[in-house]
Amino acid sequence: MTEPAAALPVVNPLPVVDPPRRRLPEWLRVNLPAGRGQEVFNITQGAVAGNQLHTVCEEARCPNIHDCWARGTATFMVAGQSCTRGCRFCSVETLKAPPLPDFDEPERLADAVERLKLDYVVITVVNRDDMPDGGASHYRRCVEAVHSRLPNTGIELLSSDLAGNWDALRAMVEGIPLSVFAHNVECVPRMDKVVRDPRASFAQSLEVLSRARTLRPDIPTKSSLMVGVGETDDEVVDAMRQLQGAGVELLTLGQYLAPGRPGTRFLPVDRYVEPRQFLEYEMLARGMGFKGVASGPLVRSSYRAETLLEEARTGKRILPPAVQLHDVQLGS
Repeated sequence: MTEPAAALPVVNPLPVVDPPRRRLPEWLRVNLPAGRGQEVFNITQGAVAGNQLHTVCEEARCPNIHDCWARGTATFMVAGQSCTRGCRFCSVETLKAPPLPDFDEPERLADAVERLKLDYVVITVVNRDDMPDGGASHYRRCVEAVHSRLPNTGIELLSSDLAGNWDALRAMVEGIPLSVFAHNVECVPRMDKVVRDPRASFAQSLEVLSRARTLRPDIPTKSSLMVGVGETDDEVVDAMRQLQGAGVELLTLGQYLAPGRPGTRFLPVDRYVEPRQFLEYEMLARGMGFKGVASGPLVRSSYRAETLLEEARTGKRILPPAVQLHDVQLGS
């Protein structure tokens, strides 16, 4: 008679563990505000929440949020908190058809800027491919509302590419009271398909900047590059040359930091670029003729935006070089 098979022991399955994050280099650490800085941070946070506004500082998980908000500076994101595109570097929610922009948002934005007594404000936007003009008319209303309330406040518009709708671009920028028109190319051309939504490209972004410069030669144009997404240093230099050739005057370069854990939809960091390499980027950019350059590990497109514009106007360097920027962030 065959003996019955012995029952197999019950083994609990191993828990699923996310792969560990790579340890950040010391130059990417940030300090939290304290004392008066914490008070100003709280005031800024209250002005944003009290006016039911969104900031790219929060939505994009910017590492400089404490530094900027503690100085009473915020970059407001208009036209909703959901984007119609799904770039792999960005943590903003993606929806095919987000709710229409709030008609009262321009006035609420002006209220917040007035409450914070800002001398300079950056208004950035989500892509609205669901709208016939890409959201251009709403972006313009936001700028005009702030200017109407605070005519002496400098305004920088960080625009989308409007899906290449050049009539919408013209309608948005002609006669608009701006200090700076900005649009980010984000990465070097070769990395477009890896980093950005398929509807975006370096070539289209470059044309946005070139056309804006032609339409409003009186307004400086600005763009931003991320590094650490798979590019080479030579490609960064070539991208800068193309931007300079399109008439861009203000340039920021910063380290890409994945907004989510490894294994998610977000692009993993390819490399951590050292501060001295950022200094080399800056020196090359200035040599090409850019009038204002912010280049450093924690630099983002709106980092010290008013200071960068002042550099361009005066021809004098105000921001510290990249080898010191991380020391500034560390508070040393």
